[in-house]
Amino acid sequence: MAPPKIDYSDKSVLLVDSSGNMRSTIFYMLRELGVQNLRASSVNDHVLDLIRDEAFDIILLGHNSSDAVSGAQILEEARYRGFIRPTAGWIFMTSDASQELVLHAIDSRPDFLLTRPFSIEELKQRLDQLIIRKRSLYPMEQAIEIGDLESAVEACKKISRSDPCFDQAIRLRGRCLINLGKAGQAYEELERQYWKDKDKDTGLLMAEALLRLGRLEESKELLTGLIESHPLLIAAYDLLARVHELNGLLHDARETLKEATRKAPLGVPRQMELGRVATQSQALDVAEGAYRRSIVLGRNSCFRSPEPYLRLANVRRLEMKDADPRRATDLRNEFETLLNNAEYNFPKEPALKVRSALLRGKLARDQGDEEEAGRLQREADSRNRALEIPLDLEREELLLSGDRVPMLEPETLVEPAAETAGTRRDSEMAAKVNRLGVKHYMAGKLSQAIRYFGLAIEYDPRYPAALLNLAQLYLESARDTSQRRAERLKMVDRYLRLAQQLPLDTAAQERLDQFGLLRQQPVESLPPGSLGVLLR
Repeated sequence: MAPPKIDYSDKSVLLVDSSGNMRSTIFYMLRELGVQNLRASSVNDHVLDLIRDEAFDIILLGHNSSDAVSGAQILEEARYRGFIRPTAGWIFMTSDASQELVLHAIDSRPDFLLTRPFSIEELKQRLDQLIIRKRSLYPMEQAIEIGDLESAVEACKKISRSDPCFDQAIRLRGRCLINLGKAGQAYEELERQYWKDKDKDTGLLMAEALLRLGRLEESKELLTGLIESHPLLIAAYDLLARVHELNGLLHDARETLKEATRKAPLGVPRQMELGRVATQSQALDVAEGAYRRSIVLGRNSCFRSPEPYLRLANVRRLEMKDADPRRATDLRNEFETLLNNAEYNFPKEPALKVRSALLRGKLARDQGDEEEAGRLQREADSRNRALEIPLDLEREELLLSGDRVPMLEPETLVEPAAETAGTRRDSEMAAKVNRLGVKHYMAGKLSQAIRYFGLAIEYDPRYPAALLNLAQLYLESARDTSQRRAERLKMVDRYLRLAQQLPLDTAAQERLDQFGLLRQQPVESLPPGSLGVLLR
């Protein structure tokens, strides 16, 4: 059977490349393939805004390692900020086929990697595969995009076993089931598929489901086999390190992460994880190397933060315990230099001063200076109370200190019988974060407002004010622009449906009733401006 002919005339395509000649060449290739709605851009500060605000069907992203901001950095940040929509297809293009660059790009999960130079036939083959996949999986990926995982699970049932994308659909369904807390069901379905084709990505999801179920030895055995068969499957190393840590085998976790960072050294999160596990297992030289690499790699990364400075300062604190007086003095100076460098490089992070005070207090206690430790604790408490969202100081001290504990917090591996039994809620923090969202909305910062309302729901999924506030913002957004209107209205209906399931006070019930009336009207006829006062 001949492959289906793909029509690109209705596809919205974004082409990003810093090379004008390369951009021009690929632009005319796309035109020859029939792409009409085509936008080309160099790598600049506005690319991420463009990706965030417009609903492109396909994004072709070029990487040039000599650029001040590379394609790999844009890909990483787009994934980090949640700008990679499940329904959009991403093709990462590079002339650098080195292992470290390719594995770094894979961490951000583009749909395809394409090595330059390539012919129009090669480009068409990748685009055809991408469109066929996205067409088959669209109902599932659209449901995932709006956060409706239950609908995504149901949509998978409509994909025929004869569909060439059936395997991908099973993996998507498995991921959704795991995220819904149904790891047992996910494992059963993935296992049936895995023994047919031994696909490495299916095996990886199976191992994660086993971990969630507390079946650590089975997960370890599966991951070890995957690594033997696929030594560059770096995600398997990450998961295996977690399994080792949960088993209390910090040495094995550290060695697994060392091997992962040797093969794929460019990822900041993996380096930071190696530093954490190495600190807990007292391999301070390994921790130092990981944190120093994190500082260097983070200079042009969305993962740039004061965290590696703080963690490296803590390594110096730990080294002081066994050092002779002269060496201890040098280490103390390095400790202070690292904290000062963190505050100099990150002057707009008020929480940093809280964390620095905690770490200095820890050092004072190590040295038996209880008076200084008490003063620094009071300083941390005072600065913490002044934060818009105060830190959990006890947890922060554990995170910073790297004490030898197998886990910083106990983790429930066996999935809960019901949401009420397994969901931790912090309604006080949800209220604080919701108020911040209202402030941003009043200041016209709608994207920040949505982020804070979403964070409020993370603190308490049953916090009605945040659910209704999100419903209002998505309804106003759907009214004000036709782009992605259907998706935004689905978000409105989802948040209203969730709010309907909760006990509501008078104000919240009135808002819910008002939204019910507004949803009966054509969205274009809704009144302009704010559709009501947000709930605080």
